[in-house]
Amino acid sequence: MPPRKLQRHLVWLESFTAAVEAGSIDAAAEHLGVARSVVSEHIRALEEVLADGAALLERGPGRRLQLSARGERLYAGTQTPLHQLDVKRLMDLARVEPTLRLGLNPTLSMSLLGGIAQDAAATDLKLVVGFGGSHELMRQVQTRQQDLVLDFTPLPPHEGVDTESLLRMSFVVIAGPDSALAKAHPSRRSLDVKDLQGQRFVDWLRDDPYGGANSARFAAHGVSVTEVGRVESFLHLYELLRAYKACTIAPDVRPT
Repeated sequence: MPPRKLQRHLVWLESFTAAVEAGSIDAAAEHLGVARSVVSEHIRALEEVLADGAALLERGPGRRLQLSARGERLYAGTQTPLHQLDVKRLMDLARVEPTLRLGLNPTLSMSLLGGIAQDAAATDLKLVVGFGGSHELMRQVQTRQQDLVLDFTPLPPHEGVDTESLLRMSFVVIAGPDSALAKAHPSRRSLDVKDLQGQRFVDWLRDDPYGGANSARFAAHGVSVTEVGRVESFLHLYELLRAYKACTIAPDVRPT
């Protein structure tokens, strides 16, 4: 396979990263196999495009290069996969104004994003929002694409990423309006797991704390349900409940 040709801004970024890690323009040029002037030109181009000409690198003690405040943010972002480092993304990294890169579960965003956006706007904090599932959000934190992510379930443990449970959710039973469960208990406000015996059931696609918990509940109570479908998000859940006249057990999102 022939070597891939990097886009121009990624070639500049390669010179910048080499200078940071080697500690000097000369050492970076030797490492990359190019002239010193080429590395200097690439870094200047990066500064012009991303930082309005402001320095990304400065001379430190012993004339060793050190990162400016803008440069520190940019260098931290170089751990991101190359295909995600477009110019707009690099400009965000090199900005001086405070920015929060936030990753959200798509369903959770419907409940929380409005309040988060208002808080960010009140403090002049630029908000850059992305979406993803639990494992995708964790990968985005590890590669520094996101500063903070919020999800329904505890994110999978990974080295270098701190997690905190903000809310321990209760669980509710949700049933389609024409389901046998809704017809059998039209006025009850609470149900026992045993009430779901023999019911058509929609479970969760991922083996997560609330999807896996459903199977554990049924096994503990000797209950058998008929699984008619699986979903990954509340965005898909209700259509399946209506179509299959089924029920499910899900986190109670009302406290959010």
